[in-house]
Amino acid sequence: MGRRYDTVSMLTDYGLVDEFVGVVKAVIRDIAPHAHMIDLTHQVTPFDVRAGSLALARCISYIPSGVILAVVDPGVGTARKAIAIEVADGEGVLVGPDNGLLAPAVAMAGGSGRAVTLTNDEYHLQSHGATFAGRDIFAPVAGHLCNGVDLAEFGELVDADELLPGMVPLPRQEAEGLIGEVLWVDHFGNCQLNIGPEDIADWATQVHVSFGDSQRVATRQHTFADVGTGAVGLVVDSCGMLALVLDQRSAAAELGLGAGDQVTLAPLPDGQPIGLTTPVTMRAR
Repeated sequence: MGRRYDTVSMLTDYGLVDEFVGVVKAVIRDIAPHAHMIDLTHQVTPFDVRAGSLALARCISYIPSGVILAVVDPGVGTARKAIAIEVADGEGVLVGPDNGLLAPAVAMAGGSGRAVTLTNDEYHLQSHGATFAGRDIFAPVAGHLCNGVDLAEFGELVDADELLPGMVPLPRQEAEGLIGEVLWVDHFGNCQLNIGPEDIADWATQVHVSFGDSQRVATRQHTFADVGTGAVGLVVDSCGMLALVLDQRSAAAELGLGAGDQVTLAPLPDGQPIGLTTPVTMRAR
């Protein structure tokens, strides 16, 4: 017997319109009635493995000990592997497809321990087809893990270094400035960049920002409320990354930015503004 777990934390692109999430939970609960389930999110953009991997990486430091079931799986039913990976000396086991979805979270958790491909169909449900691995493979494996089945029982042990890595872009310094991109646009329209505050620690308060055909001056601030009406702010977000924000408005909508868009930051000469403006629409509050 392996270690028993009492929590399954879930992240998927299933949405909440169909019954997919409920069925996955029902399978887990039927196998492991003691297990509590946490919904991290089920609103990852469909098929967007990178967005799912970044969301899981943002969550991993706050997830309690247990099983983490993550499914964003456009290759479901193909030759891509189904895997389970131990992290933090067995404090957690990540279960999901081998398509890069799990890799950033594994790295954030300190790296992998044992890893297996989920080939032992004794721990799967009989399936009508190959299109719902979340229900037929990942959910029953999660349930049996909660019941103390050892990881090695689920399939062949594999070298975690052979699994598909995640693709997390890094900023690069060019002549025109520090070139990064928007990693994530949250529900409020804040645009998280793949640039950390240490990357611009020696810069002045005001920063030149360019993207597409647009240019702005962003002011480094501590909170959203510190950003003036209509102004663009550059704040350190809850994940410790720089984010382009507007106070009580969507920076993504007003600046025309989305995940994956390139953004270049550059220091202003002598810290002086260069006359760039942001259009402002006055709204009643």
